[in-house]
Amino acid sequence: MHPIGPDILNTIAAWPPSAQQHLLSARAIAFETAETASNGPLSESLKWGQPAWRPSRPRTGSTLRLNWSPDWPGQLLAYVDCKTDLASQMSTRFPQQFGNDGRRSLAFDLDVPLPQDAIAQLAHLTFTYHRQKLSR
Repeated sequence: MHPIGPDILNTIAAWPPSAQQHLLSARAIAFETAETASNGPLSESLKWGQPAWRPSRPRTGSTLRLNWSPDWPGQLLAYVDCKTDLASQMSTRFPQQFGNDGRRSLAFDLDVPLPQDAIAQLAHLTFTYHRQKLSR
């Protein structure tokens, strides 16, 4: 189990329970995925006030952020680097399963179970992005 920092706990304390639960589930999947991808440890922080994870080892992968906002109260949003093709890869792998702008954000509805396979694949693709890019 990876202890969650007080900065992230304080941030998500204002979120509705369903958003908190989705975030905690996605967080657990992210840490598990990073371990099975032999990527080394993840660094966890707030980026732009949003919980974020990135491989600690340089040039391995990219950052994955999650956020809930009152502007989109029924969704948990995942953000990837807009200079990558990660969002479009997810759109291809999971067409119409969740909201996807094809560039940097994916929206997961809070009133349905979190799509664990999609989160695991998103985490794997994100945390191994630079390694995968080199092997293409």
